[in-house]
Amino acid sequence: MKKTFTVTIKNKKTGKVYQEQVNSDEYILKEFEKKGLKLAFSCRNGCCTSCAVKIISGTLQQPEAMGVSQGLKDDGYALLCVAKATSNLEVETTYEDEVYDLQFGKYFGRGHTRVAPPWEFEEE
Repeated sequence: MKKTFTVTIKNKKTGKVYQEQVNSDEYILKEFEKKGLKLAFSCRNGCCTSCAVKIISGTLQQPEAMGVSQGLKDDGYALLCVAKATSNLEVETTYEDEVYDLQFGKYFGRGHTRVAPPWEFEEE
């Protein structure tokens, strides 16, 4: 059953606040774009973290959000490109690599990597 909810997005970087009515059966990113607001995104498939937000209040569903671990979802992070509001919702954008670093930072840049040798191709 389609419902309408108020979604408020606070831009962490600029301090601007955007608020729109969204349909519960549509992705939040798509609903804001229909109303003329350009939000950050990259893949539109829930695989990257370009459209990541932190939930301040309210609820949403995001079963296709593969780019955010269950632990980060439990901590209130969401991907607007594959999120649908299930109540009135208030979120705050994240800094560009904030969620990526939270999720993958423990694996990269810790000094335990080596430079890979150059690829060598054999001609046929």
